[in-house]
Amino acid sequence: MIQDVIEKKLATYLSVGSFAVTIFMLTSTTSDPVNVTKLFVLGGVSLAALATALVFGYKTLILDFKPVLGLVVIFNCFLWLSTLSSRAPFAQNYFGTFGRNNGLLTYALFSVILISALLLNENGSFLKAIYGLLAAGMINVIYCAWVLVIGDFIPWNNPYGEILGLFGNPDFISAFLGMFIAASLALIVSGKTPTLLRIFLSLSSLVAFYEIYKSRAIQGLVVTALGVVIVGFYLVRSYAKSSLYSYLYIAITTIFGVTAILGTLQKGPLDFVYKRSVSFRGSYWRAAWDMGSTHPFTGIGLDTYGDWYRRARPPIALIDTPGIQVISNVAHNVLMDFFASGGYPLLISYLMVLILGIVSIAKVTFRRNEFDRVFVALTSVWICYQVQSVISINQIGLAIWGWLFTGLLIGYEKSTKVESLDAHEAKVKSGQSKKSKNQGALSTQLVAGVGFILGLIIALPPLLADSNWFHATKSRSLTKIEMALVDGPFNPSSSYRYAQAVSLFQNSNFPELAHKYALLAVKFNADYFEAWHQLYLLPQSTKTEKIEALSNMKRLDPKNPDVTSNQ
Repeated sequence: MIQDVIEKKLATYLSVGSFAVTIFMLTSTTSDPVNVTKLFVLGGVSLAALATALVFGYKTLILDFKPVLGLVVIFNCFLWLSTLSSRAPFAQNYFGTFGRNNGLLTYALFSVILISALLLNENGSFLKAIYGLLAAGMINVIYCAWVLVIGDFIPWNNPYGEILGLFGNPDFISAFLGMFIAASLALIVSGKTPTLLRIFLSLSSLVAFYEIYKSRAIQGLVVTALGVVIVGFYLVRSYAKSSLYSYLYIAITTIFGVTAILGTLQKGPLDFVYKRSVSFRGSYWRAAWDMGSTHPFTGIGLDTYGDWYRRARPPIALIDTPGIQVISNVAHNVLMDFFASGGYPLLISYLMVLILGIVSIAKVTFRRNEFDRVFVALTSVWICYQVQSVISINQIGLAIWGWLFTGLLIGYEKSTKVESLDAHEAKVKSGQSKKSKNQGALSTQLVAGVGFILGLIIALPPLLADSNWFHATKSRSLTKIEMALVDGPFNPSSSYRYAQAVSLFQNSNFPELAHKYALLAVKFNADYFEAWHQLYLLPQSTKTEKIEALSNMKRLDPKNPDVTSNQ
C-alpha cells in the first residue's frame, strides 16, 4: 500500500489526465484534429502515472497484483508478436493508421493506465476518477448544447451533419454521453451525494439525453438504457428484502434487452431501431473473422485492417452491404479488431484482462448488498463501455475510460476486502511527519514530471508528422511538401500522406513528382490498394508498371470484377 499523499497525487494524475485526453484536440495545426492529439496527451499522462506507480508502488504491484501484471505483460508481448510478424510497415503497426492511431503504442499506453490505477485504494481516489469522467462529460454536454442552439465554432470537416462532441464522430459522442448519464445516475440516486450536485447532474443528464437523441446514433441510446438498467439493479437489490425481486428485475430487463437486440436485426416490435449501418457491421465482422482465421497465431498486424479488407470481405459486401465502393479500415468491433490484428493469442489475452474486471465486479456484488455509489458508477460505466465496444471502435478519448476503469475495479475489489487498516499500520501512518509527506509529494511531482515529458516525446512523432504535412500543404511549397514526406524518427511515413501527395502533385501539373511518389508509396506499403491504383492510372507510368499495378490490385481485391474503376 502506498502512502496517502502519493495515492492522492496518482489519483489526480489519472483523473485529470484522462479528462485531458478526452477533451484535448487541435483544429488549426493538424490534418487529424482528434486522434493524433489525444494520443500525444495519452503518452504524457500514461508515463507520468507509470513513473509514479513504479517508483512509489512497485512492491505493492508485485505482491498484490502479480496475476494482473502477468496478463498485461502477455497481452503486450502478443502486440509485439503481431507487429513484428506483420507485412505492413512498422510505423503503421506501431503508431497506427491515419485517423485511428490504434497501434501498438496506444495499447501499451492504455495498459500503463490500467496498471497505475491498481494502486488506488481510498474511496476518495475512486471518486476523483469518476469526477474526472463527469467533468469531461460536462464539457461535451456544454459544447454540444452550444452547437445545437447557436452553431459550431470549431471548423470541422463534418460529413455527418450531426453533433460530434470533442470526438469528431456522432457515434463516439453519443456513447460517451451515455456513459456520462450512467455515472451521473449512480450518484444521483445515492443519499451520500450533496443535493446541489444531484440536481446539477440530473439537469445535465436530461440535456445529455436530448443530445444523444439529436446525434441520431443508436449507440448512445443503447449505452444509456444499459446504464439505467445496471444502476436500477443495484438500487433494487439494496432495498429488496428478498432476492426474488432482484431475479425478477433481471428477467424483465433481459426480456427487454433481447427484444431490443432483435429490433436491431429488423425483428420484433422494436424493429424501428434498425439502421443500415448494422448490416454494414456484419460484413466488417465477417472480414475480420477471415483475417484472424487465416492468421490464427499472429494476425495481420495492428491497424492494418484496411489493407486486408478488400481481400477478406464477403461476397455480399460487394453488392449490397456496404457496397463495392465502401471501404473500411476497422472492424467496428474491438474484439474482432484484436482477433484480426493478432489472432487468437491477442484476442484471448485481451479477454482475460476483461475477465479480471468481471470477476472484480462479481466479488464486490456478492460481498455487499448496500448501494455503493462509487462501485455502481465504476461498474455501470465499465459495462457500458465494453458493450459499446462490441459495435464500435477504440477511439482514444473514449477507450481510455474503459482501460482506466478496469484497473479501478480490480483495485476497488482489493481495497474493500479489508474495511479498515491494521492498527499498527494506522499508527505508523499517523506518526508520519508533515515534512516527510511534503517531501513525498515533491518527489512525486518530480518523478511524474519526468515521466510526463518522456511520454510526450514518445507519442510526439505522429503528431509532428501530421502537423508538418498540414502546414506544408497549406504553404503550397514544393520544397516543404517534399521535406514533409521524408521518413524519419519524428516524421514517420504514412500511406495516407503518400496518396495525398500523389493526388496533389498530379492535380498541380507536376506529373514527374506524382510518378516519383507513387513508386515510393507502393514500395513503402505493397498492400495499400490505393497506391497501386494511383500508379496504374498515372499517364506517366510505364507499361510494365501498369501491368504490375494491375496484378497487385487483383491480388488485393480478388472478388472485384473491375479493380481499375474509381473506388
